Amino acid sequence: MRTVRALTAAALAGGALLGLAGTAVADTPSPSPSASTGGGPTEAGTSFRTATPVKVGQEATADASTGDYLYWVLPLDAGQRATVKATVTLPAAASRHGAASWRLDVYDGLRRRQPCMYGKQAAPAAKDAGAVELSCTLRPVRTGADTWANDPLPGSYYVRLTVIDLAPEDLGQPVRAQVRADAKDTGGAYAVDGALSAPLVPGITAARAAEADGKQPAAGIEPEGGWAGGRWSDRWIWTVAGGLLAALAALAGIGGYSLTRGSGRPARTPSGG
Repeated sequence: MRTVRALTAAALAGGALLGLAGTAVADTPSPSPSASTGGGPTEAGTSFRTATPVKVGQEATADASTGDYLYWVLPLDAGQRATVKATVTLPAAASRHGAASWRLDVYDGLRRRQPCMYGKQAAPAAKDAGAVELSCTLRPVRTGADTWANDPLPGSYYVRLTVIDLAPEDLGQPVRAQVRADAKDTGGAYAVDGALSAPLVPGITAARAAEADGKQPAAGIEPEGGWAGGRWSDRWIWTVAGGLLAALAALAGIGGYSLTRGSGRPARTPSGG
């Protein structure tokens, strides 16, 4: 009976842990596409060095001229999969001389262009079109990667928006750009062993030194809750659950052996007189 009770208690504990794991995965927070973290910036940079910081979930706008390179920079942490969307409101059709094509590119902290999993990264705009919409869904950000890999890593991500084909007479015409990045938490599905010692943020060492001296760090240098850096992953729960199930299997084997071997001593055969 003791063996059966022990097995029952272990099974209940295993079920509770698995339920906790499922709840943790289901309750993993992810920013809502409609949630905004406040008024976004109303201008854009013209290079990597002058990129305008924007938070995940904010909408950034900028009035610019056709032919300008527009840059924004946002922080993405491990486990996040970001979707960047851009809308360009074009000049009146009567003032344009032909069709145009626009392109949206995303670069990581090392200025490596990141491929899009899906989305319309480049799109044409007819002469009479009022706007053009672009989007790019990046691969999930990993905690670490081999030096030769192009995997996305935690750090700054630069969004670049520009026209790539248009009539020369249309250069310099006014346009209005809207850019927004939303991120979903993929949990431990894409987690790997190891992590970067620091996110790929240009100037983060100097910024952290300034923060240690009591100075205000640079805007947009890190996510709202700080850099996670792979400190937590729901893989931990599943690893513990797997170990518990292995222990349950071992206890079941021991219990089965105890139940089937019998509890009494074998009877002695009386010796002949």
